[in-house]
Amino acid sequence: MENQEELRTAPRSPLSRPPRKGRNMIAVASGKGGVGKTWFSITLAHALSLYRQRTLLFDGDLGLANIDIQLGLMVKYDLGSVISGGKTLNQVIHSYDKGHFDVIAGRSGSAGLASLPIGRLQILGEDLSTVAGMYDKVILDMGAGVEKPIRILSGMAGKIIVVCTDEPTSLTDAYAFIKIMTMQYPKSDINIVVNQANSLREGERTYDILLKACTNFLKITPPLLGIIRRDTRVRDSIRNQSSIINRYPTSEAAEDVLQIAKRLLANG
Repeated sequence: MENQEELRTAPRSPLSRPPRKGRNMIAVASGKGGVGKTWFSITLAHALSLYRQRTLLFDGDLGLANIDIQLGLMVKYDLGSVISGGKTLNQVIHSYDKGHFDVIAGRSGSAGLASLPIGRLQILGEDLSTVAGMYDKVILDMGAGVEKPIRILSGMAGKIIVVCTDEPTSLTDAYAFIKIMTMQYPKSDINIVVNQANSLREGERTYDILLKACTNFLKITPPLLGIIRRDTRVRDSIRNQSSIINRYPTSEAAEDVLQIAKRLLANG
Protein backbone atom coordinates (compact mmCIF):
# COMPACT_ATOMS: atom_id res chain seq x y z
CA MET A 1 0.00 0.00 0.00
CA GLU A 2 1.17 3.52 -0.73
CA ASN A 3 2.64 5.31 2.25
CA GLN A 4 -0.28 7.06 3.94
CA GLU A 5 1.80 10.10 4.84
CA GLU A 6 2.83 10.53 1.20
CA LEU A 7 -0.80 10.31 0.12
CA ARG A 8 -1.91 12.87 2.70
CA THR A 9 0.80 15.37 1.75
CA ALA A 10 0.21 15.13 -2.00
CA PRO A 11 -1.38 18.23 -3.54
CA ARG A 12 -5.17 18.36 -3.38
CA SER A 13 -6.91 18.21 -6.72
CA PRO A 14 -7.99 21.70 -7.80
CA LEU A 15 -11.64 22.69 -8.00
CA SER A 16 -11.49 25.44 -10.61
CA ARG A 17 -15.27 25.30 -11.05
CA PRO A 18 -18.12 23.40 -9.41
CA PRO A 19 -18.73 19.98 -10.99
CA ARG A 20 -21.90 19.54 -12.98
CA LYS A 21 -24.87 18.00 -11.23
CA GLY A 22 -24.15 14.51 -9.94
CA ARG A 23 -20.82 14.11 -11.70
CA ASN A 24 -18.81 13.70 -8.50
CA MET A 25 -21.53 11.80 -6.60
CA ILE A 26 -21.11 8.05 -6.15
CA ALA A 27 -24.09 6.04 -4.92
CA VAL A 28 -23.23 2.82 -3.08
CA ALA A 29 -26.19 0.45 -3.20
CA SER A 30 -27.17 -3.20 -2.97
CA GLY A 31 -30.30 -5.16 -3.51
CA LYS A 32 -29.86 -6.89 -0.16
CA GLY A 33 -28.77 -5.93 3.32
CA GLY A 34 -25.88 -7.52 5.14
CA VAL A 35 -23.36 -7.35 2.29
CA GLY A 36 -21.06 -4.82 3.99
CA LYS A 37 -22.29 -1.81 2.02
CA THR A 38 -21.95 0.75 4.83
CA TRP A 39 -18.53 -0.57 5.84
CA PHE A 40 -17.46 -0.28 2.21
CA SER A 41 -18.81 3.27 1.92
CA ILE A 42 -16.86 4.34 5.01
CA THR A 43 -13.66 2.67 3.86
CA LEU A 44 -13.99 4.07 0.34
CA ALA A 45 -14.46 7.61 1.72
CA HIS A 46 -11.34 7.16 3.85
CA ALA A 47 -9.37 5.75 0.92
CA LEU A 48 -10.36 8.65 -1.34
CA SER A 49 -9.30 11.12 1.35
CA LEU A 50 -5.86 9.49 1.39
CA TYR A 51 -5.63 10.30 -2.30
CA ARG A 52 -6.21 13.93 -1.36
CA GLN A 53 -9.83 14.02 -2.48
CA ARG A 54 -12.15 16.32 -0.55
CA THR A 55 -14.72 13.70 0.39
CA LEU A 56 -18.20 13.81 1.90
CA LEU A 57 -20.00 10.68 3.12
CA PHE A 58 -23.81 10.97 3.08
CA ASP A 59 -25.82 8.42 5.10
CA GLY A 60 -28.95 7.75 3.07
CA ASP A 61 -29.76 4.36 4.61
CA LEU A 62 -33.43 4.95 5.39
CA GLY A 63 -34.30 4.33 9.02
CA LEU A 64 -31.22 2.15 9.58
CA ALA A 65 -28.56 4.84 9.45
CA ASN A 66 -25.41 3.62 11.17
CA ILE A 67 -22.39 5.42 9.73
CA ASP A 68 -22.08 7.53 12.88
CA ILE A 69 -22.30 4.37 14.99
CA GLN A 70 -19.64 2.53 13.01
CA LEU A 71 -17.32 5.52 13.32
CA GLY A 72 -18.14 6.33 16.95
CA LEU A 73 -19.32 9.82 16.01
CA MET A 74 -21.51 11.76 18.43
CA VAL A 75 -23.46 14.14 16.21
CA LYS A 76 -25.80 16.86 17.44
CA TYR A 77 -27.58 17.34 14.12
CA ASP A 78 -28.32 14.80 11.40
CA LEU A 79 -30.42 14.31 8.29
CA GLY A 80 -33.54 14.28 10.43
CA SER A 81 -32.79 17.89 11.38
CA VAL A 82 -32.83 18.77 7.68
CA ILE A 83 -36.05 16.87 6.93
CA SER A 84 -37.80 18.61 9.83
CA GLY A 85 -36.72 21.98 8.42
CA GLY A 86 -34.59 22.92 11.41
CA LYS A 87 -31.26 22.85 9.58
CA THR A 88 -29.86 22.98 6.07
CA LEU A 89 -27.61 20.25 4.69
CA ASN A 90 -24.44 22.29 5.02
CA GLN A 91 -25.30 22.89 8.70
CA VAL A 92 -25.27 19.17 9.55
CA ILE A 93 -21.88 18.35 8.05
CA HIS A 94 -19.54 16.81 10.61
CA SER A 95 -15.81 16.27 10.24
CA TYR A 96 -14.39 12.79 10.85
CA ASP A 97 -10.87 13.89 11.72
CA LYS A 98 -9.45 10.35 11.98
CA GLY A 99 -10.29 9.76 8.34
CA HIS A 100 -9.93 13.30 6.97
CA PHE A 101 -13.42 13.26 5.41
CA ASP A 102 -16.81 14.79 6.24
CA VAL A 103 -20.05 13.05 7.19
CA ILE A 104 -23.76 13.83 6.99
CA ALA A 105 -25.28 11.39 9.44
CA GLY A 106 -28.69 9.80 8.94
CA ARG A 107 -31.32 9.21 11.60
CA SER A 108 -31.74 5.64 12.78
CA GLY A 109 -35.28 4.47 13.37
CA SER A 110 -36.81 7.33 11.37
CA ALA A 111 -38.90 6.81 8.28
CA GLY A 112 -38.75 10.52 7.47
CA LEU A 113 -36.73 10.17 4.28
CA ALA A 114 -38.70 7.14 3.12
CA SER A 115 -42.00 8.97 3.51
CA LEU A 116 -40.92 12.26 1.94
CA PRO A 117 -43.06 13.39 -1.00
CA ILE A 118 -41.28 13.08 -4.31
CA GLY A 119 -41.04 16.86 -4.68
CA ARG A 120 -39.35 17.23 -1.30
CA LEU A 121 -37.02 14.36 -2.05
CA GLN A 122 -35.98 15.97 -5.32
CA ILE A 123 -35.33 19.24 -3.50
CA LEU A 124 -33.13 17.33 -1.03
CA GLY A 125 -31.27 15.87 -3.99
CA GLU A 126 -30.78 19.32 -5.48
CA ASP A 127 -29.48 20.60 -2.15
CA LEU A 128 -27.12 17.66 -1.98
CA SER A 129 -25.86 18.48 -5.48
CA THR A 130 -25.17 22.04 -4.33
CA VAL A 131 -23.23 20.82 -1.29
CA ALA A 132 -21.36 18.39 -3.56
CA GLY A 133 -19.86 21.40 -5.31
CA MET A 134 -17.60 21.90 -2.28
CA TYR A 135 -16.09 18.41 -2.65
CA ASP A 136 -14.16 16.27 -5.09
CA LYS A 137 -16.18 13.14 -4.26
CA VAL A 138 -19.48 12.56 -2.46
CA ILE A 139 -20.31 9.00 -1.38
CA LEU A 140 -24.01 8.24 -0.93
CA ASP A 141 -24.50 5.21 1.30
CA MET A 142 -27.94 4.11 0.15
CA GLY A 143 -30.21 1.63 1.91
CA ALA A 144 -30.81 -1.91 0.74
CA GLY A 145 -33.70 -2.52 -1.62
CA VAL A 146 -35.26 -0.64 -4.52
CA GLU A 147 -37.61 1.82 -2.80
CA LYS A 148 -38.35 5.06 -4.66
CA PRO A 149 -36.13 7.34 -2.49
CA ILE A 150 -33.19 5.02 -3.12
CA ARG A 151 -33.83 5.04 -6.86
CA ILE A 152 -34.21 8.81 -7.08
CA LEU A 153 -31.06 9.65 -5.12
CA SER A 154 -29.05 6.91 -6.82
CA GLY A 155 -30.27 8.19 -10.18
CA MET A 156 -28.79 11.61 -9.41
CA ALA A 157 -25.32 10.14 -8.92
CA GLY A 158 -22.75 10.19 -11.67
CA LYS A 159 -21.73 6.65 -10.78
CA ILE A 160 -23.46 3.78 -8.99
CA ILE A 161 -21.55 1.02 -7.21
CA VAL A 162 -23.56 -2.14 -6.55
CA VAL A 163 -22.06 -4.22 -3.74
CA CYS A 164 -22.79 -7.94 -3.70
CA THR A 165 -21.50 -11.20 -2.25
CA ASP A 166 -21.55 -14.77 -3.53
CA GLU A 167 -24.81 -15.55 -1.69
CA PRO A 168 -27.57 -16.40 -4.19
CA THR A 169 -30.01 -13.94 -2.58
CA SER A 170 -27.41 -11.17 -2.81
CA LEU A 171 -26.86 -11.83 -6.51
CA THR A 172 -30.60 -12.04 -7.20
CA ASP A 173 -31.33 -8.79 -5.40
CA ALA A 174 -28.32 -7.02 -6.93
CA TYR A 175 -29.62 -8.01 -10.36
CA ALA A 176 -33.10 -6.73 -9.49
CA PHE A 177 -31.65 -3.38 -8.43
CA ILE A 178 -29.60 -3.11 -11.62
CA LYS A 179 -32.63 -4.01 -13.73
CA ILE A 180 -34.87 -1.37 -12.17
CA MET A 181 -32.21 1.35 -12.29
CA THR A 182 -31.42 0.53 -15.91
CA MET A 183 -35.10 0.77 -16.82
CA GLN A 184 -35.68 4.05 -14.95
CA TYR A 185 -32.28 5.63 -15.62
CA PRO A 186 -30.92 4.07 -18.84
CA LYS A 187 -27.72 6.13 -18.78
CA SER A 188 -26.72 5.03 -15.27
CA ASP A 189 -23.02 4.27 -14.90
CA ILE A 190 -23.30 1.03 -12.89
CA ASN A 191 -20.23 -0.74 -11.52
CA ILE A 192 -19.89 -3.92 -9.46
CA VAL A 193 -17.92 -4.57 -6.28
CA VAL A 194 -17.81 -8.12 -4.93
CA ASN A 195 -17.36 -8.14 -1.15
CA GLN A 196 -16.39 -10.91 1.27
CA ALA A 197 -14.80 -13.04 -1.44
CA ASN A 198 -12.81 -16.06 -0.29
CA SER A 199 -10.24 -15.28 -2.98
CA LEU A 200 -9.83 -13.04 -6.01
CA ARG A 201 -10.69 -15.97 -8.27
CA GLU A 202 -13.87 -16.69 -6.31
CA GLY A 203 -14.75 -13.01 -6.54
CA GLU A 204 -14.33 -13.11 -10.31
CA ARG A 205 -16.63 -16.13 -10.50
CA THR A 206 -19.27 -14.28 -8.50
CA TYR A 207 -19.00 -11.30 -10.82
CA ASP A 208 -19.25 -13.56 -13.88
CA ILE A 209 -22.58 -14.94 -12.63
CA LEU A 210 -24.03 -11.45 -12.25
CA LEU A 211 -22.50 -10.26 -15.52
CA LYS A 212 -24.01 -13.18 -17.42
CA ALA A 213 -27.50 -12.31 -16.15
CA CYS A 214 -27.04 -8.63 -17.02
CA THR A 215 -25.71 -9.45 -20.49
CA ASN A 216 -28.36 -12.03 -21.36
CA PHE A 217 -31.44 -10.26 -20.01
CA LEU A 218 -30.59 -6.55 -19.80
CA LYS A 219 -28.09 -6.32 -22.66
CA ILE A 220 -25.63 -4.37 -20.50
CA THR A 221 -22.16 -5.19 -19.21
CA PRO A 222 -21.54 -3.37 -15.90
CA PRO A 223 -17.79 -3.45 -15.23
CA LEU A 224 -16.13 -5.03 -12.21
CA LEU A 225 -14.69 -2.20 -10.13
CA GLY A 226 -13.02 -4.47 -7.60
CA ILE A 227 -13.06 -7.48 -5.31
CA ILE A 228 -12.71 -7.26 -1.54
CA ARG A 229 -11.36 -10.38 0.09
CA ARG A 230 -12.93 -11.81 3.23
CA ASP A 231 -10.99 -10.44 6.21
CA THR A 232 -11.67 -11.14 9.89
CA ARG A 233 -10.23 -7.73 10.77
CA VAL A 234 -13.24 -6.03 9.19
CA ARG A 235 -15.48 -7.20 12.02
CA ASP A 236 -12.90 -6.15 14.60
CA SER A 237 -12.63 -2.65 13.16
CA ILE A 238 -16.43 -2.27 13.17
CA ARG A 239 -16.62 -3.54 16.73
CA ASN A 240 -14.04 -0.95 17.75
CA GLN A 241 -15.80 1.84 15.82
CA SER A 242 -12.75 2.48 13.69
CA SER A 243 -11.97 2.65 10.00
CA ILE A 244 -10.05 -0.45 8.98
CA ILE A 245 -7.52 1.77 7.19
CA ASN A 246 -6.64 3.29 10.55
CA ARG A 247 -6.76 0.10 12.60
CA TYR A 248 -5.33 -2.39 10.08
CA PRO A 249 -3.82 -0.34 7.24
CA THR A 250 -2.03 -3.32 5.67
CA SER A 251 -4.97 -5.74 5.85
CA GLU A 252 -6.20 -7.35 2.64
CA ALA A 253 -9.59 -5.64 2.87
CA ALA A 254 -8.01 -2.20 3.31
CA GLU A 255 -5.65 -2.82 0.39
CA ASP A 256 -8.53 -3.93 -1.81
CA VAL A 257 -10.60 -0.81 -1.14
CA LEU A 258 -7.58 1.42 -1.74
CA GLN A 259 -7.21 -0.21 -5.15
CA ILE A 260 -10.88 0.42 -5.87
CA ALA A 261 -10.43 4.10 -4.95
CA LYS A 262 -7.45 4.30 -7.28
CA ARG A 263 -9.49 2.83 -10.15
CA LEU A 264 -12.31 5.28 -9.49
CA LEU A 265 -9.93 8.19 -9.79
CA ALA A 266 -8.24 6.76 -12.88
CA ASN A 267 -11.63 6.33 -14.58
CA GLY A 268 -12.64 9.90 -13.79
